[in-house]
Amino acid sequence: MSEEINVQETVAEEVSQDAMDNFVSLKKGDSVKGTIVKIEDNQAYVSLGYKYDGVIPLRELSSVQLENANDAVQVGQEVELKVVSIDDNKESLVLSKKLVDSEKGWEELQSRFESGEVFEVTVADVVKGGLVADVGVRGFIPASMVERHFVEDFSNYKGRTLRVKVKELDLENKKVILSQKEVLDAEFEQNKQQIMNNLVAGQELEGTVQRLTPFGAFVDIGGIDGLVHVSELSWQHVAHPKDVVSEGQAVRVKVLKVDPAAGKISLSIKAAQPGPWDSAAGQFNIGDIVTGTVRRIVTFGAFVEIAPGVEGLVHISQIAHRHVATPFEVLKEGQEVKAKVLDFNPAEKRVSLSIKETEEAPEQTEAAPRQERDRDRAPRAPRAPKMEEINNPNVSLNSSSMSYSLGERFGDKLSKLK
Repeated sequence: MSEEINVQETVAEEVSQDAMDNFVSLKKGDSVKGTIVKIEDNQAYVSLGYKYDGVIPLRELSSVQLENANDAVQVGQEVELKVVSIDDNKESLVLSKKLVDSEKGWEELQSRFESGEVFEVTVADVVKGGLVADVGVRGFIPASMVERHFVEDFSNYKGRTLRVKVKELDLENKKVILSQKEVLDAEFEQNKQQIMNNLVAGQELEGTVQRLTPFGAFVDIGGIDGLVHVSELSWQHVAHPKDVVSEGQAVRVKVLKVDPAAGKISLSIKAAQPGPWDSAAGQFNIGDIVTGTVRRIVTFGAFVEIAPGVEGLVHISQIAHRHVATPFEVLKEGQEVKAKVLDFNPAEKRVSLSIKETEEAPEQTEAAPRQERDRDRAPRAPRAPKMEEINNPNVSLNSSSMSYSLGERFGDKLSKLK
């Protein structure tokens, strides 16, 4: 019986010794691997194979500020750690994930900085002036380097995944600047050149209005912007682009010009729409009374718009029944008038109008003296052509008119010779 007890004690001692041999021997500064076994009180507990578990405080989980330990590790995850402090008497083992990540992070960042590598990061925090990401160390993305466009509010960027490049690396001051804008700019230029190479003048495309300026609208046509000058927005006069289009509006445009060297694309919205004269064909007939707006006044008349982009001329002789010395004394720009269509030719883009034909002629003034009336009614002898005009090929004279003229001029002299 005593022999059996001695054997059991010997086996127990051997097992205990084997277990002790398997325990990890630790000291401050050692690098170890462990498994997260529990997350509690906002700190992570790690099994290292040591005689008791180690603890990773929240501040040692990441180089960026965290609100919850679950944001850095999960139960069952294997992690590399560094021993910060150890006290076997109190069974206290403090570990750091941050120190290991930082050492690896600087090496990796240096390599990425030199190669210009694009990599993904997750936004850990939104701070004044930009965003913060954990890249083994604290990486900062200034507000101006987040997007290609201005962003007013970054509050919804936390947790987003961004593609960045290392913009600046300062090992001495532990400073890392990241940029997503550089990545987006490079992709934009590559995409822009590819699209521009496939564009041809006269091509029509669907686009979206991106920005408005006093001189026109920038339209996105598939990843790149083209300019629609204010004169190409509409067939009508446009004072400001906001009067006819708005940001985000879908529009159809026609390519006017592509300049790959300058990176410029000229577009037109009005050229992608039926012209005003095309729409006006069949809309107006000779004799119609129309309402229009005086757009321009010139010395010989006034141009009246009777449909968007369709202007007709009211000759000075068709402005009023009375004599008009200058159109400016009767009409003014912007005035609405009624006019009669005298001629309509959409093929030649010409309309002749008359304002006086829409008005009643004024009554005749007091009758002229009978003598004046009789004089006006009496037939007048045809004017004798001048001698120098007789040989003019544009003048046609018949025998009677020639006889009348010669007899009238030389009759007296002939009678004296008799």
